[in-house]
Amino acid sequence: MTGKSHHQEITMGHCCHHHHSKENAAGHRHDAGCAPRSEPAPCGAVPAAAETAQGPDGPPPDEEDDRRESTHHWRIGGMDCPSCAAKIETAVRRLPGVLSAEVRFATERLQVRLAPEAAPATVEQAITAAGFTPLTESKAPLPTPTPWWRSQLDILTLLALMLAAALAGLLAPALGQALFTLATLWGLVPIARQAWRLARSGSPFSIETLMTVAATGALFLGETAEAAMVLLLFMVGEKLESLAASRARKGVKALMALVPEQARRLTADGPVEVDAAELAPGDRIEVHPGGRLPADGQLLTPLAAFDESAVTGESLPVERRRGERLAAGSLVVDVPVQLQVTSAPGHNTVDRILHLMEQAEANRAPIARFIERFSRWYTPAMMLAALLVMLLPPLAFGADWQTWIYRGLALLLIGCPCALVISTPAAVASALAAATRLGVLIKGGAALEQLGRVDTLAFDKTGTLTLGRPALSELKVYPPADRSQVLALAAGLEAGSHHPLAKALVAAAEAEELAPALVDDKRTLAGAGIQGRWQEQRVRLCSPTRLPDAWLTPAQRRELESLRAGGHTLVALALEQKVLALFALNDRLRDDAEDGIAALRALNVDCLMLTGDHEQAAARIAGELGIGYRAGLKPEDKLAEVERLGRTRSLAMVGDGINDAPALRRASVGIAMGQGTDVALDSADVALGHNRLTGLADAIRLSRATHANIRQNVTLALGLKAIFLVTSLTGLTGLWLAVLADTGATALVTLNALRLLRFRGG
Repeated sequence: MTGKSHHQEITMGHCCHHHHSKENAAGHRHDAGCAPRSEPAPCGAVPAAAETAQGPDGPPPDEEDDRRESTHHWRIGGMDCPSCAAKIETAVRRLPGVLSAEVRFATERLQVRLAPEAAPATVEQAITAAGFTPLTESKAPLPTPTPWWRSQLDILTLLALMLAAALAGLLAPALGQALFTLATLWGLVPIARQAWRLARSGSPFSIETLMTVAATGALFLGETAEAAMVLLLFMVGEKLESLAASRARKGVKALMALVPEQARRLTADGPVEVDAAELAPGDRIEVHPGGRLPADGQLLTPLAAFDESAVTGESLPVERRRGERLAAGSLVVDVPVQLQVTSAPGHNTVDRILHLMEQAEANRAPIARFIERFSRWYTPAMMLAALLVMLLPPLAFGADWQTWIYRGLALLLIGCPCALVISTPAAVASALAAATRLGVLIKGGAALEQLGRVDTLAFDKTGTLTLGRPALSELKVYPPADRSQVLALAAGLEAGSHHPLAKALVAAAEAEELAPALVDDKRTLAGAGIQGRWQEQRVRLCSPTRLPDAWLTPAQRRELESLRAGGHTLVALALEQKVLALFALNDRLRDDAEDGIAALRALNVDCLMLTGDHEQAAARIAGELGIGYRAGLKPEDKLAEVERLGRTRSLAMVGDGINDAPALRRASVGIAMGQGTDVALDSADVALGHNRLTGLADAIRLSRATHANIRQNVTLALGLKAIFLVTSLTGLTGLWLAVLADTGATALVTLNALRLLRFRGG
């Protein structure tokens, strides 16, 4: 386990604690008989707690359902590739009382649902029996640096024995043969032991089994040098896989490390250092420059700069003002800040990203599911083919037994599906990590695969293509008033209002450094605007449609119609019965909207806008971007339009509001803006953490690059096997080249997949 851990994901014995930290992204569901999440029970306290809850006659009826099953998590040590994850799942699923078992390779976590009669201890025993290590807090101390040679001791010892055997063979061939046999046995024993464990755990056709059979057969044939070489190459390949897996997990571990474990909580008695896991919503905390936020929070300091690059992908520090919400893991740049915590333990932004990454791994790409099914029968079929190669030529044609047994063993080594199995998961894991670094969260391989096929993007307007904040775009002033006077009057009437249009008018006055006019007797007119008294005269601010026709001059009516045709939202300011000004407000385009649409067009992706806004406003925004649109759509209309378009196109929908959720779910790929509602984010397959529309093109490019990478990997894995299948059957290549082909293919596939980690946005 990397970094200092202050939680226990599963504590075996008499109790189960519910602590959360950055490594427990998915959380720990409430287990039967456990203490409440907010107050961990001490060991030995659970039976008493359970008795109190149940009473003398057992649990109440409404609690029985909650006690029917429990969910447990472990971290797993010793996994080198997705094949290892499949072996653990197979071993655990065979246990009685196990309802489901899923291993998340990227985060090295196992999630198991158990029936009431099943004990978590049996799961640990099964994991250990399969040759892996279940880690809890007590078993996962801080890693201590070890010399590189100690971690490679098995390979170095085997290599030394082989060198000694080769040198001895020059002087005394019999001694060299004996030393090669010793070297083979040295390398074979741990592999054979692991093969036996896996066979007992339900995985008889493992790579370890193939290597054990091949090396043993080579020994009986007297090919001791080749047997030792086969084992050496296999061990080197395993180390390469382990290194590649560690590299792929670096992004996840870096994400975990973003959230500090200690926090400075402000209390009535002064600041107190506490564990970040103890923070609760409503707590006030202080973070100094250079420190990262231990939880999501609302800024209490007037103004501060934050580096949010690790969470959103935004490269430059951004200024935040009082009241703005900040994500855990953000770095304080310039001044000490105070925040009010808004996230519960285990549910901050980083935790949610980790949880979604785990869900993403479970939601595998269709091609990955196909390859997994293919590999299940591929290895047994290759073992059967190897047996037929050994038996048929000698029995049917009187061929030499030793020659064909040797060729059958070579075919057996080619039967290892490692390179094929890892071809897709390695590419998908690398792509998901690269997307997260770009601030694009893709919820699974299926969404990643579908994203590359998208040929049409449908956008919501407000908050997606636009900022979602109206601003004053045009002002018509009529005598005897002037610009400063009408802005000050509007600001005076709307001061303190939370309406978006009111805020826009106040902001316009502030931008010109105008103080709000003093307006008395202000009162809201239901559905019509606001009015008050200024210099003993009645002043009103409202929609022009709420004014009597007699108050507007013919010239003002013409300007009113012109502005309305331009798609503006209009507000009129009237003093007594005379209109002094017409305010035209617009929801402005995002700064990167045009660049984002242009980048999508460059990828041959069509764009259109689906909005509930009126025709004129929709036409203005669509015209500025040069895209098609449908206006006046209710949520059910958006859903129907998405269904209609989806019949003939591969459609992705981009939105941010609750009203977009049905359409996001119905589209081939739903994409939510990062500042959108929780409903939209939950409904979407992809979330833009940075709110940059240019990230859409980056995500599609990454998906297409991943498609190409997977095709390359599958071609490489199967192509090398096909070549060496022919050369092995014809006797051109032997055992060590066969295992080199398999190990080399696995290494090449993994390295090719890791290239996706270097993907950069356009």
